[in-house]
Amino acid sequence: MGAGKKLQEVRDLTPEDIKKKIEESSDELMKLRFRLAGGQLENTAQLKILRRSIAQMKTVLNEKAAVSAN
Repeated sequence: MGAGKKLQEVRDLTPEDIKKKIEESSDELMKLRFRLAGGQLENTAQLKILRRSIAQMKTVLNEKAAVSAN
């Protein structure tokens, strides 16, 4: 799946669903960081992908908040 399609799926979610996905992704990121510190993480690119995904979801959430404020 391309990045554009995945981002569009996030844009179609409600703000509550986006917050839930951000929370889940943040928990997963924390687990990956613990695995990295323990030397058990083989694919370190997962960290970058997950951080970027969280940032994109936060951006969409802020866009929705700005639209609803106007």
